[in-house]
Amino acid sequence: MAEKLWQGRFEQPTDKQVEEYTASIHFDSRLYRYDIEGSIAHCRMLGECNIIPHEDASLIVEALGQILREIERGQLDLSSSQEDIHMAIEQKLTQKIGDVGGKLHTARSRNDQICLDMRLYMRDVILQCRSLLLDVQKSFVDVAEQNLGVTMPGYTHMQHAQPVLLSHHMMAYYEMFHRDDERLQDCYKRTNVLPLGSAALAGTTFPIDMEWTARYLKFPRVVSNSMDAVSDRDYLIEFNAAAAILMMHISRLAEELILWSTTEFAFIEISDAFCTGSSIMPQKKNPDVPELMRGKTARVYGNLMALLTLTKALPLAYNRDLQEDKEPVFDTVDTVMSTLRLLAKLLPEIRFNAERMAKMAKEGFTLATDLADYLVRKGIPFRKAHHIVGQIVQHCIHDGKELEECSLEELKGFHKVFDSDVYPFLEMAAVVDRRTSLGGTASSRVREAITRARAEIETKERTLKS
Repeated sequence: MAEKLWQGRFEQPTDKQVEEYTASIHFDSRLYRYDIEGSIAHCRMLGECNIIPHEDASLIVEALGQILREIERGQLDLSSSQEDIHMAIEQKLTQKIGDVGGKLHTARSRNDQICLDMRLYMRDVILQCRSLLLDVQKSFVDVAEQNLGVTMPGYTHMQHAQPVLLSHHMMAYYEMFHRDDERLQDCYKRTNVLPLGSAALAGTTFPIDMEWTARYLKFPRVVSNSMDAVSDRDYLIEFNAAAAILMMHISRLAEELILWSTTEFAFIEISDAFCTGSSIMPQKKNPDVPELMRGKTARVYGNLMALLTLTKALPLAYNRDLQEDKEPVFDTVDTVMSTLRLLAKLLPEIRFNAERMAKMAKEGFTLATDLADYLVRKGIPFRKAHHIVGQIVQHCIHDGKELEECSLEELKGFHKVFDSDVYPFLEMAAVVDRRTSLGGTASSRVREAITRARAEIETKERTLKS
């Protein structure tokens, strides 16, 4: 059994079951690169401030580099007796260079060390998520541009409402993911703060230079309160909240893809590469990928609730409960990233049934609002126009016809202002293209939205590369 680095105060060794129960190395080992990066920065700062000799700092940094390479080659044994990745690396360090390795932890606690590792990790995660999200946004814009002439029914209450362009529908998701990106970008600001130097909770008596460490690790800000620094998990909760909203948007899309691929809708055909079959029914082609995207959203919601519940009653400052923050965060990271990667590949492989969509765009009296607008333009108050068109719809239901099939004589029977100029108000293309209000479904507005989106994407690409 390995001796603990904190063993001095204890007379008895840690119970084996306690070791297993308290160990986190089986999941926090993914932080190894960030732990070493943070330790190198801390060590260089200690040397710069003459808190430890420069030659000791150089020896420690060199050994940490060796440990990093050994971990990446799979040569470092990570067992539960080592508690966590932080202790495992420090133990390996002292094995390599002896007591000099023990100087690394001067002016540092595992509390602020862990916080630093997670912030370094989350900085990378957020940037990766934004990059993957950008790929998804590109796919939506591509689909919208490729299907500009396709009309479909727009829905409210899952009932046919008004005709819209498929491209307009796709660009609605672009806007959702644009907000998701803004949330991640905003979360990054609160993540990108240096906690190292706060020590256990009260700061340190050593003359450290936290600003030096911040510059070295490219943190624009340093924490303002050491107690807050070691107990703060807001940035993890905020990321998970942003991820939950992002997954909600993906789930809404997944639900539509599932519905649209049914025989009843027949709006789309999802590529075979993203579907599976049935073990008993030979004809089946199941949209498993969208279904799992919808299902995995629940995991991210659960992780958010776990983090909120974990932290809701914790007194200041650090408590071991906070060890439980990592698994929900890691699971959310893995779920969101894998989902975004797959979604960006799935979207371009969807085949849209334009003929079926156009046919269904006319069903359910979707042009009724335009007929009411026609009457309003003739000077009739909207509420009265609404009532008149409602009567016409009832007449059409009774006779089994659509609005555009009504003769002028029939329409005049409901109000004398109807004239032959009514029929352009019942033509699908004209109906769609008249909706030129900002953000509307008119072709001209959708083209503007696509152009604007392309410019936004280009700007984001430059930002993420810088």
